[in-house]
Amino acid sequence: MSFEGPWPYIYIAIAGWLATDFWRWSGVIAGNRIDEKSEVLNWVRAVATALVAAVIAKLIFFPTGTLESSPLWLRLGAVLAGALFFFFGGRFRQILGIAAAIAFLAAGLAIIGA
Repeated sequence: MSFEGPWPYIYIAIAGWLATDFWRWSGVIAGNRIDEKSEVLNWVRAVATALVAAVIAKLIFFPTGTLESSPLWLRLGAVLAGALFFFFGGRFRQILGIAAAIAFLAAGLAIIGA
């Protein structure tokens, strides 16, 4: 097999699908058997929420790459703008929250010239 052109990408897509598809179907099957109000599911939700919060905190306080050149107040402002649009965004709150945070950060970086 030649690794030129689209073949590496096709290989990665197939290998990634095979490696994760079993776990996806296992989650679907197990998820149908778990009571929505069970302690196990509450624990899973708490762990998932904590992981997302940890990633966001890391991006705010210990950024890498391009985000590292932005000041802390700008990163915190972007989170605040995203949160406000999320909570008051209505039906499209997720998209609005993400777009508002990105727009705030981009505008701030353009203004300060970073």
